[in-house]
Amino acid sequence: MTTSLDGRVAVVTGSTRSIGFGIATAFLASGATVVLSGRSEGKGKEALAELGELGADDRAAFHPCDSALQGDVEGLIDWTIERFGHVDILVNNAGGSRGFAMVHELSDDAWQHALDFNLNAYFWGTRRALPSMLERGWGRIINLSSVEGKQANKAMISHYVTNKHAINGFTKATAFEYATSGITCNAICPGAVETDAMRELGPMVAQSTGITYEQFLNAYAQDAPIKRLNTVEEVAAMASLLVSEAGGGITGALMNVDGGTSSW
Repeated sequence: MTTSLDGRVAVVTGSTRSIGFGIATAFLASGATVVLSGRSEGKGKEALAELGELGADDRAAFHPCDSALQGDVEGLIDWTIERFGHVDILVNNAGGSRGFAMVHELSDDAWQHALDFNLNAYFWGTRRALPSMLERGWGRIINLSSVEGKQANKAMISHYVTNKHAINGFTKATAFEYATSGITCNAICPGAVETDAMRELGPMVAQSTGITYEQFLNAYAQDAPIKRLNTVEEVAAMASLLVSEAGGGITGALMNVDGGTSSW
């Protein structure tokens, strides 16, 4: 079976940097046309320029999208279909949380934002993309979950943990409903990866727990049997398998790329 993505159109949310950008780059290398998205037009232009240097030519495009907003997420899918005719692959990657606090101090804003930015965004995008996939009898959906979607052993991130667990359930439900339609849906559960978001938010989380950012990173590394953080390239390699013809028999799976951190 081939891993070529020639003729496929992919949408990757939150893809101007870090994991999303790594996945988009891998898809382009396999022949896909890829629509990148993110809140910043400037970062979008920078990402396209970098992909152009890699020979992406006219197979890469950017459309602005704040994944915490339903209209933006649905508009991203609509724009892609209008420009390229269809959507074959959707990677729900954008997500995260803010307002880190213990449950008794967690604000309504932090809780609701996490729901919209994670679970709701994945639902909005998936619902909008499925008709195009059903029409063509082929589709690949990947939801970026987390090792935190398989455990709950860290304080002050209950909103993040809750959403990642829910995303795993949504993945399995979607996979079951469309398994006979040529459409797969899987979740990737990465361990800690030092992304741009980690560099931005990690120091604040570390400070709130009385440790340095270096100690914060090392704690994640020591949780993993490989004793290091995972890489963007490792996550992108898993995504490339799942969207390929060779990955067509994998659906409803929660694929760990966590250095052995999760116990299941």
